[in-house]
Amino acid sequence: MRSLQQLTRPNIWGLAPYSSARNEYSGHVAHVFLDANENPYNDPYNRYPDPLQQVLKERLSQVKGVPARNIFLGNGSDEAIDLVYRCFCEPRKDNVVAICPTYGMYEVCADINDVEYRPVELDEGYGMSAEKVLAACDAKTKAIWICSPNNPTGNSIDRDEIAKVVTEFDGIVVIDEAYIDFSRHGSLSQLIHEGALIGDKAVTARVIILQTMSKAWGSAAIRLGMAFAAEEIIGLFNKVKYPYNVNQLTQEQALRRLSDTFAVEQWVKMLIQERGRMIEAFEQLPLCTEVYPTDANFILIKVVDAQKIYDYLVDKGIIVRNRTRITLCRNCLRITIGTREENNELLAALRQL
Repeated sequence: MRSLQQLTRPNIWGLAPYSSARNEYSGHVAHVFLDANENPYNDPYNRYPDPLQQVLKERLSQVKGVPARNIFLGNGSDEAIDLVYRCFCEPRKDNVVAICPTYGMYEVCADINDVEYRPVELDEGYGMSAEKVLAACDAKTKAIWICSPNNPTGNSIDRDEIAKVVTEFDGIVVIDEAYIDFSRHGSLSQLIHEGALIGDKAVTARVIILQTMSKAWGSAAIRLGMAFAAEEIIGLFNKVKYPYNVNQLTQEQALRRLSDTFAVEQWVKMLIQERGRMIEAFEQLPLCTEVYPTDANFILIKVVDAQKIYDYLVDKGIIVRNRTRITLCRNCLRITIGTREENNELLAALRQL
């Protein structure tokens, strides 16, 4: 089993992180700030934000049941995705493995960081084979990407298959739970708690769970992503991230949103109800040949001619996602669940075709 140090790029393991002005006096009470070359006017937005977002992490800890020390916050989940490559993968040397089809930024970040990306196709029902994923790995594989519920397919990946990957792979396993709030299955965030086991194997130090404020929390505009992981991994991320990566306005808005979890629960409940209604409606449309199971806030449907239907909807001012060029998604449209009124407008347009 490779240690975290063996998995980490040597230059990152030995990196001396930038020491921000706000870090240097941590633990002391201060009221005169003449250290960071800030403008003394336009309080409070003249000051740099907390670089480690401690107040926000404490609130998230209460909501998510994850200790604050095990939380990294980034500029969307995309920042955490990129940090996996920057911390663990040597360009032109290491590789990563991912299910296919899945969220496109895993491959984009691999290309940006010059890291080999190895896609492993799902089966016809979009199920993952742990055996095939592990067979794609070699001594240079640093990370495996598993999105569950998956994007663009919408289905949750079988937990037993995920467990096999986590216990048998000796590198980093990233489980992206961007859509977990809409799923019938709970989060796997318990895997990052100290002493977490699958069977008799410890898995805590090698699992990273990603979540986001963009979906269930209705806050895509503020760009706040979360990574839950062992303290050592969080420490590496904090060494490599830019000093003030989450701005003050984002932190404030996130705290406001987290203060009203009841509203979010109601949104999720309504969207799940609408999801069920839309599935039934799509199944009755002659242009729809298949509706795939979903645990997300979107539905993947196979239609008779995805490009023609997409273009038709665009002319109607209705935008969906054409996924026909994606592996295993020929003639598929990905449709987000909107308000009842938006969904009715979409259905009315499709019924006129």
